[in-house]
Amino acid sequence: MNIEEIKLQLDKNSDQHLYIQLYSKIKKLILNGTLKPHTKLPPIRKLAEKLNVNNITIVSAYNLLQKENLVYKKVGSGTFVNIINYDTNIEVDYKQYFHSLDKANINHYIHDSENIIDFSNTTPTNDLFPVEDFKYVINLVLDRDKGNAFKYQESQGYYPLRETIKNYLSNYKINCDTSNIQIISGAQQGIDILSKALIDYGDIVFTESPTYTGAIAAFKSRTAKIIEIPIKNDGIDLNYLENKLRSFRPKFIYVMPNFQNPTGYTYSKSKKLKLLELANKYNTLVVEDDYLNDLSFNNEYPETLKSLDENNRVIYIKSFSKTFMPGLRLGFMIIPMSIQKEILIAKHISDISTSGLMQRALDLYIKMGLFKKHIDEINKIYKKRFDIMVKSLSNYIPKQIGYSIPKGGLNFWLSLPHGYLSDELHELCFKKGILITPGSIFYANKIKSNSFRISIASVHESIIEAGICQLSEIINDLLNKSNVNKYHFNPLTHL
Repeated sequence: MNIEEIKLQLDKNSDQHLYIQLYSKIKKLILNGTLKPHTKLPPIRKLAEKLNVNNITIVSAYNLLQKENLVYKKVGSGTFVNIINYDTNIEVDYKQYFHSLDKANINHYIHDSENIIDFSNTTPTNDLFPVEDFKYVINLVLDRDKGNAFKYQESQGYYPLRETIKNYLSNYKINCDTSNIQIISGAQQGIDILSKALIDYGDIVFTESPTYTGAIAAFKSRTAKIIEIPIKNDGIDLNYLENKLRSFRPKFIYVMPNFQNPTGYTYSKSKKLKLLELANKYNTLVVEDDYLNDLSFNNEYPETLKSLDENNRVIYIKSFSKTFMPGLRLGFMIIPMSIQKEILIAKHISDISTSGLMQRALDLYIKMGLFKKHIDEINKIYKKRFDIMVKSLSNYIPKQIGYSIPKGGLNFWLSLPHGYLSDELHELCFKKGILITPGSIFYANKIKSNSFRISIASVHESIIEAGICQLSEIINDLLNKSNVNKYHFNPLTHL
């Protein structure tokens, strides 16, 4: 179809720039197949006259489309629709993403020494992977499905697995239809897909502050403006949030309400309900990243936002990376039907579909009760690590260091006294073979921070106490330095 046959309308009363509106409309026509590859777009002057806008509006829209490889230009001929490469993720530059991370997040890739105590890594230790059980399930799937196990699945995911997940979600008091479940290759892909589907150039996204670095990278890759909302130990600062909602209309609010990364904080139920109330009042979506809700150490599993969602405001993301085996790259989202088409297109562009063999294996693994067995087992192991960490912090960490005990998850968030930087502590620890994650990387603008994260994920219980003892000695050395370079920092001024 020729674009001139399509009625393009721009809303001149909208707060959104006209060139962004035009870019978004043409992009949608390209991605949904209405505009076929090599279709010529109207000449700049002709389209400007038709829409009653200036030429710069058309040029700016076409430039954005070209930046995303959605169109190409021929000198002297015009602008044409590009061939969309559905086999390649064309938009997220992961090399740039990893380059942007602090050394603390990549040290475990380049160091393989028994002398390193790694409190920075959130990947489970290898002994927690249920290799034998999963090998048994894989063989059952291969015997049952033969070559079908290696076919592409539909982009939305293997239907029996989606049915199984729907039933499993009853454990979280989440009710949804199978049609609302989208299988993804891990939570990071879910965040990328949402970013592709929902965020246009210059759109606004709200996040907690601090928050997950992978989410920051995904939103920045879409050139979104990130507005950070401070988080307290009982959840996001609701007064600050509502003040921002009065001034801005975000595409969505990205949150991790239970055992948040990096802080380990859990929202109170009243804050969860108020957040949903604000989302409804200001007509915005909430993306809930259910990071580690399965890992609770007091036998109390906090409610998910999705289980409290009565107005279909919550997009729910859950990965099996931290609770199962990260290399499988499996997870799922619950999405409203209103955005399903955009999500499917973005998923197809990313990788066509998640591994069919892994989906079939996970489906059988859950149905046989092996997943619940695994979760029960790792909860016991992590509870031991958690208890040792709590005791070690109490016994060794200097009194000047602030921290709270999380109710579950893998992370502890500690704060040096004001005037000290966690980046400096990170460097001192690194030299002594202790890896921590400085707080600065968890902010969109990489602001200075006196806080840092430590995790129990990659440290066996036998070395936690010794590691915290050494960390405490390094902290004491830092605090006792007479020439410390103090700074004055109010995080709210950076948001």
